[in-house]
Amino acid sequence: MQMYFYFSDKVVLLFDFWNVRTPAGMVLSVLVVLLLAMLYEAIKISKTKLLRQTILAIPTTLSQESLREPETGSINSNVGQQNTTSKRWFLYHISQSLLHVAQVVIGYLVMLVVMSYNTWIFLGVIVGAALGYYLAYPVFTAR
Repeated sequence: MQMYFYFSDKVVLLFDFWNVRTPAGMVLSVLVVLLLAMLYEAIKISKTKLLRQTILAIPTTLSQESLREPETGSINSNVGQQNTTSKRWFLYHISQSLLHVAQVVIGYLVMLVVMSYNTWIFLGVIVGAALGYYLAYPVFTAR
């Protein structure tokens, strides 16, 4: 395996079964890698939008103590509201966590693909990241 960038239509990507041997296979592989990089950027942008929604959904007077379970001895008139807010916060947190896991997995896969040092694959990642950001940013930041 070469440890420098090279132009070739023969490369093994990620797994033994992803063995590229033809120019058509290289074009298809570059397209798949481009789409992976676009997906990575879309997840990254959607995570920031979800974080913004989470911050806006939780009241500013809400503290960490009110997110915990209410004590059994205390009587609070707005326990139902706190319970709803806690559930909403929990759902937002689960969503953010799942998006984070997906972003990390796809990010590492893209990194390992680039470490094949194939210039065509590298260019596919760069173009995919640029296109992904260019297309996802207006979609996910629109109100």
